[in-house]
Amino acid sequence: MIKIPGYLIATQIYSGTRTLVYRAVSETNQKPVVIKLLKYEYPTFNELVQFRNQYTIAKNLDLPGVIKPLSLENYGHGLALVMEDNGCISGEAMKQWGNGEGMGRCSDSLNEFFHIAIGIVQTLEGLYSYRVIHKDIKPQNILINPQTKQVSLIDFSISSLLPRETQEITNPNVLEGTLAYMSPEQTGRMNRGIDYRTDFYSLGVTFYELLTGQLPFVSNDAMELVHCHIARKPTPPREVVPAIPQVVSDIVMKLMAKTAEERYQSAFGLRYDLETCLQQWQEKNSITPFPLGSRDITERFIIPEKLYGRETEVATLLAAFDRVSDPPLPPLTTGGQGGIAFRGLARQR
Repeated sequence: MIKIPGYLIATQIYSGTRTLVYRAVSETNQKPVVIKLLKYEYPTFNELVQFRNQYTIAKNLDLPGVIKPLSLENYGHGLALVMEDNGCISGEAMKQWGNGEGMGRCSDSLNEFFHIAIGIVQTLEGLYSYRVIHKDIKPQNILINPQTKQVSLIDFSISSLLPRETQEITNPNVLEGTLAYMSPEQTGRMNRGIDYRTDFYSLGVTFYELLTGQLPFVSNDAMELVHCHIARKPTPPREVVPAIPQVVSDIVMKLMAKTAEERYQSAFGLRYDLETCLQQWQEKNSITPFPLGSRDITERFIIPEKLYGRETEVATLLAAFDRVSDPPLPPLTTGGQGGIAFRGLARQR
């Protein structure tokens, strides 16, 4: 067991690829704390920067859904982040509800899902009021108090205070964030800026996994996962677990839209739809379909990054691309030697 001056280490609660998390007791005031450490003895400069970033951002957020950091201390050649311990468990544990087959399979667990989902969205509302983009929403970064059901977000290591960012193309193995939950624009291969709506896509993947017990896209190949996020439409949750109400399935699919303009445009609009689902579910154990996004009005002026009014021109360009990418083979008797050469080239393609 590790030793940190000033703290009595109790148990290890998480071991990731880059970080370790322990429950401990402060020797100064005997209060329980959670301590997050960098896993390796000699962390990289980027890891140290991210560690400082999550402390700097989180300490300035006065929100009930954000775990308050107490201090950032030197530990060996790295850093130790000391946080409040409010008795929460990792959202990773939620995936085990329903025997690991998802929270959408029975009435009680679906009711729990609505409460958790609304709690997460309320926290996101608070983040966006501070102009913070989380950029790494996933079950491991969601904490839940088993008694109060209070939901909290952690790990602001790659979070941003900028209203919009641009992600450059880079090796998918070194992208910031978690590839399985990453929005298409966050991969750097969409020629689009990153704003708060990237969190909605990651939240959609998280909801999908909690409801069905599986991720929408699974692959050991990083480039294949990038392709799935950009180009493949996931199987709707209701087709994986038929017990999931159609409206809930539609909400998840709306969150996971490939372009940000097709997702929810505000956390309030999403919360309103989830609260409507919860109310109907509690009243009659079913949900009558209703139009999504009726209260989804953004408070920000965002210029869409897609073409409008150019459908004819886009169709013409796509048709031309199809023609040149797969040309018909000319007959051997036409065009002399050039015709034969062209046909040989076409066969090679």
